[in-house]
Amino acid sequence: MDYTAPFDEIRILAQEKAENGKVEGLFKETQQFEELMMMYDCAIRQVKTKLEILDEEFSVRYRRNPISSIQSRVKSPFSIYRKLKKLGEEPTIRNISKVLNDVAGVRVICNFIDDIYDIAKMLGRQDDLKVITIKDYIKSPKENGYRSCHMIVEVPVYFSRTKRLMRVEIQIRTIAMNFWASLEHQIRYKKTMPGDVDMDLITEELREAAETIAETDKKMLEIKNRLAQYEDLSETIY
Repeated sequence: MDYTAPFDEIRILAQEKAENGKVEGLFKETQQFEELMMMYDCAIRQVKTKLEILDEEFSVRYRRNPISSIQSRVKSPFSIYRKLKKLGEEPTIRNISKVLNDVAGVRVICNFIDDIYDIAKMLGRQDDLKVITIKDYIKSPKENGYRSCHMIVEVPVYFSRTKRLMRVEIQIRTIAMNFWASLEHQIRYKKTMPGDVDMDLITEELREAAETIAETDKKMLEIKNRLAQYEDLSETIY
């Protein structure tokens, strides 16, 4: 994976935005930056492999797949720079791995709410993966209605000369939650917005939409569980 091009781009953007050349240290460490991003990319692959194995096991053992899809990304250089500045930290290679937990991100899209907790629980039981934090925005949604389960995990990645413990943020949500979050992000971060738009009204409507989607998730889970009972009965009869 080539990280040189985006890093050259952010060099220009950051130099324009930075005060008193405070980000010069980051720009002098291009090779170290590329190596670190490679490590995060490898950590993502480790986590994705674990998730794919769990999904495959479910497919064989229970005849269903709890995971609908898996998405991943490594933060862009500009996002890393902005996050460090927001936290009041110097934008250096050392601070990227020391301060930030979400440079590497994996998003797991599940079919049902209970699949979210099953996946989180199974990941947490793996002895080569350490769970750092879990934030349950399903039981306690954000003020805007956002729902998802966020895990920060640490996984060992083995290289030719060393082993590195790398942190990865895992977001686990249903298809419906992901649908809402994707559209909310597009609406919130539109570059142009008419001056007469009532953002308070938009915020309330988004929150109401999130509640509707949450109720749909619950109803779909109820239907799934009810049908599962009939399946159990048919297995007993035959």
